[in-house]
Amino acid sequence: MIRRLAFPLAALLALAACGKADPPPGFEGRPSPALFEVSSPDGAVEGWMFGTIHSLPDGVAWETEALEGVLARADLLVVEVRDLDDASGLREAFAERAYTAGQPPLAVKVPAPMRGDLFAVLAEHDLAASAFAGMETWAAALTLAQYAATGEAANGVDRALLARVSREKVVELEGAARQLDVFDGLPEAEQRDLLEAVIADMTREGEDPMRHATDWYAGRIDHLANPATSAILADPELREALYARRNREWTERLAALLEREPRPLIAVGSAHLAGEDGLPALLAAHGYTVRRIQ
Repeated sequence: MIRRLAFPLAALLALAACGKADPPPGFEGRPSPALFEVSSPDGAVEGWMFGTIHSLPDGVAWETEALEGVLARADLLVVEVRDLDDASGLREAFAERAYTAGQPPLAVKVPAPMRGDLFAVLAEHDLAASAFAGMETWAAALTLAQYAATGEAANGVDRALLARVSREKVVELEGAARQLDVFDGLPEAEQRDLLEAVIADMTREGEDPMRHATDWYAGRIDHLANPATSAILADPELREALYARRNREWTERLAALLEREPRPLIAVGSAHLAGEDGLPALLAAHGYTVRRIQ
């Protein structure tokens, strides 16, 4: 069991119950981030899945008794990327892939009707288009998307979980380099579609910048895989490359892990738990019973 998790989490729950600090607006109610139980066909509990978010405002108490119980029973933590605190390594992996000589200006990479939205997003975040000079289109899109994050990466749920588990108890599904390779391998046309989708989503989210975080906190994840609410997932090629194909690959790894390892807690971005091509549905197709318990 990941026993070292139990006391810190219990302490955090106790502190949250004291009510010494008011939560940020939108986070006043009881937290209920998505948590699933995974059982084998004979009914034995094989593991759990928890939907994470990569950044949150200060003061959000998201831990729950249900999650505490799972952490006390889990033997492994499975995450997308294990070395999130290796800032220099992450920067190096990005820089090795992100730059190519002769890149056209950022504005040239989006259709003329969208350039107004691009410049509005840049102005909102006090960014100069020249800051993206030399960046491949996918890298510019990911860099721009970082400015859409609500809250601080230091408050990310995946980071909090990793901080409580010894390294030998952590398994990564992808790793930073492999994850970046997925984006770097997109054809240029799809990279430009990605840039357009990021701009469109940032423009839409500007009306309610905390919506994703407050939805995560309340456990509302169904819309995350809905093309109507995500310009990225509305693009069939991007959905296949960045979401559906990765979920299928992860499912094969998870199914093998569930067969041979002690019970894991699988903690991945909440979007990967939603929709017909999300991990719960794909594991169910492999014969597992996946039941939402929070």
